[in-house]
Amino acid sequence: MASESTVAEHAPTASEYIIHHLTFLTNKKQTSVVDFSVINYDSVFFTLVLGVVASIVLWLAARKATSGTPGRLLVAVEMLVEMVDDQAKSIVHNGRSRRLVVPLAMTIYIWVILMNAMDFLPVDLLPWIGEHFLGLEHLRVVPTADLSVTMAMSIGVLLLCLFYNIKIKGAGGWGHELITAPFGDKVWLYPINFAMQIVEFVAKTVSHGMRLFGNMYAGELIFLLIALMGGAFALTATGITLFIGHIVAGTVWAVFHLLIVWLQAFVFMMLTLVYLGQAHDAH
Repeated sequence: MASESTVAEHAPTASEYIIHHLTFLTNKKQTSVVDFSVINYDSVFFTLVLGVVASIVLWLAARKATSGTPGRLLVAVEMLVEMVDDQAKSIVHNGRSRRLVVPLAMTIYIWVILMNAMDFLPVDLLPWIGEHFLGLEHLRVVPTADLSVTMAMSIGVLLLCLFYNIKIKGAGGWGHELITAPFGDKVWLYPINFAMQIVEFVAKTVSHGMRLFGNMYAGELIFLLIALMGGAFALTATGITLFIGHIVAGTVWAVFHLLIVWLQAFVFMMLTLVYLGQAHDAH
């Protein structure tokens, strides 16, 4: 009884548990809403590792490509390439641009799926390993639950949109579009048109990154709340409802989260294609 009481006394509260798991491994404490000097080491690490894993998987599939009967991995990759290519053809009509856009979209799709799928690991597994074997005080393993990661990806898409606007339309043509669309080619409308264009670019970029971040952050938080139900049962050894609720809720949410992981990656990829397609179209 004494040992159980001691464990309960030293166990973190629900709020402390959640705050601990939602804290990044950083180089310094963030002091403002926007602080570009802060680096989330865990997000950078898992983002790069998963990017390498995605590249290796695709390389292995390409390496095993033969004229004979394809393996399962190759069939899956071919179906993915065909799907992305079909989507790109319906949105980006410039054939030369698609040679870059299709690989980009496919990379984004696979990369985001892998980053989202980190949510399926037990919430305490990697943080516990990091704490007890590597001496890491904090560790978050879902890169897309980090706003800096999703916004960096959306800003990358924005820069590509600006590049294609200039490449396809020319600096003069795009500059003319900025001040004449969407309300017309009248001098007194130029400031309004330009302001609307800037607002559109900012809104698309922010919503692109925020949508993915918001969904994955909410999913991570729900997994933590479900884990708390199991933790409460383990500490108190009472309330069988907590145990049953933990199992049922965890299973249901994991199954539903399969759809979220795929859907959010697909939406992010499709929006990338749509924005790049808009950069090719003249108003």
